[in-house]
Amino acid sequence: MTSKPSHLLKSIPAGVWVLGFVSLLMDISSEMIHSLLPLFMVTTLGASAFAVGLLEGLAESTALIVKVFSGVLSDYLGKRKALALFGYALGALTKPLFAMAPNIGVVLTARLLDRFGKGVRGAPRDALVADITPSAIRGAAFGLRQALDTIGALLGPLLAVGLMLLWANDFRAVFWVAVIPGLMAVALLFFGVQEMPPRQIGKRTNPISRENLQRLGLSYWWVVGIGAVFSLARFSEAFLVLRAQQVGIPVAWVPLVMVLMNLIYACSAYPFGKLSDKMSHAKLLAVGLIVLIAADWVLAASANWSFLLLGVALWGFHMGMTQGLLATMVADTAPADLLGTAYGFFNLMSGLAMLIASALAGLLWDTFGASLTFYAGIAFCVLALAGLALQPVRKH
Repeated sequence: MTSKPSHLLKSIPAGVWVLGFVSLLMDISSEMIHSLLPLFMVTTLGASAFAVGLLEGLAESTALIVKVFSGVLSDYLGKRKALALFGYALGALTKPLFAMAPNIGVVLTARLLDRFGKGVRGAPRDALVADITPSAIRGAAFGLRQALDTIGALLGPLLAVGLMLLWANDFRAVFWVAVIPGLMAVALLFFGVQEMPPRQIGKRTNPISRENLQRLGLSYWWVVGIGAVFSLARFSEAFLVLRAQQVGIPVAWVPLVMVLMNLIYACSAYPFGKLSDKMSHAKLLAVGLIVLIAADWVLAASANWSFLLLGVALWGFHMGMTQGLLATMVADTAPADLLGTAYGFFNLMSGLAMLIASALAGLLWDTFGASLTFYAGIAFCVLALAGLALQPVRKH
């Protein structure tokens, strides 16, 4: 009995492991910078809070738009690795710009280029995972890659905090160190991942032609719709940090809220990914939504740090249950030659929904308080559950 998990891990293609460690290294690099960037912009460069918000909005919008085009291009060319490599390389090469930035304009340029790289690599990378993984273990494969990615998101801020304490809050020195794992990620992808042989295709067609978009089918577009509503229910984790500060956690310890969330996310992503290969995707997604409802309720009602940490832990569990699962559902409902396009549109719609959800959450927070923000999240969860009831996913 105890050998089964080990056997399953060994059956996951080596390329998926490598892509997971590429994501881990790049997330360490990115989060070392992103966890400190708002403070660096305000305290060192003299930027306003409005400038910080505007920069982040522009950066994330850039990544969303680029994701569609990179996915479509990877389908048209029949190649994934080259585009993913370009995206990761661009992300790595932006890191020195943050360290050298003399003003907010250079930070904006670096951030836009970094997010452009993220947009380029996202859909081809996910399509590459689907390409090289047998369909019977796709859930486990996506769960593993997501778990390794999240470990990077956990280690990056911890490393940044440690170096800031060691080097007396020298932002630029920490940013220079972030260059190293970024370059390691690019090298690992270049040497460690071998793309599947090009598919035998006849005349190349436009992946976003009307005919090909129709080939994606109702099942795929239903998954896109469910993913978008789900994203409306799951607004930015920044509101977890704000809630932690509200309930009295000292400012210096507030970042540990994200460490807890990412730790539980990382530990649960692979087990739930493996479980998704054995049970109905719709049922597991429904359980994830119920866990998110519980998290929102606890966060809305929390008045002390112990209750808040329970809500954050539940939030991490729901992330582990659902994020790899949604990627698997896309792979199971889209034609193999349109996987890049499928991930591009899925990421675009989910990302736009996330932006709308975060803006709405901020408006509700400012106008009516924190509790109503989380109660609104519950309402969107119920809407997503209704969508699941209308058309359960059938595994292929």
